[in-house]
Amino acid sequence: MKKFSLIAVMCLLVSVMGCNQSSTTTDQASDTAGSSATDDHGHDHPHDGETDHSVEGHGHGVGPHDGTIADWGGGKFHVEFTVNHDKQQATVYVLGSDEKTATPIDAESIELAITDPEMQVVLSADPQEGDPEGKSSRFVGTHESLGVVQEYAGTMTGVVDGTPYSGDFSEEAHDNHEH
Repeated sequence: MKKFSLIAVMCLLVSVMGCNQSSTTTDQASDTAGSSATDDHGHDHPHDGETDHSVEGHGHGVGPHDGTIADWGGGKFHVEFTVNHDKQQATVYVLGSDEKTATPIDAESIELAITDPEMQVVLSADPQEGDPEGKSSRFVGTHESLGVVQEYAGTMTGVVDGTPYSGDFSEEAHDNHEH
């Protein structure tokens, strides 16, 4: 029942705060198509230049850490998901509206919910060099299931200045694992 309640709350957050009020992974997965860069496996991804968050299904490029980007708050923030399978570790970077600039937030942790295999991971603040005292733009957590080499999809949630944010992501469009 606890797992169901958490999923229900996360779905509510996604529907309220998600990218352009989109609440489905399918919509968010289409958000990841149409952006461009060459990932660490040499795959080319089309890029449309500047991201227009007013357009439903807008694209996000590969993040500055070769991760998959999701929207928080209609483009106010972006979060970048990366995984290191060898360390069974996920790292999420908080970025600004430009999808590139590290944006430290006042939070001790954010939550990662992966859909397959189903897992919940609390990512703790791990400030990067240059992050001000008490804020972090990087969050790290481990889970044994992250050792599985596959395409992950899920939701990243957190609270910034009392406002809850949530964003769906899918690696399928990016194929960008760290090995």
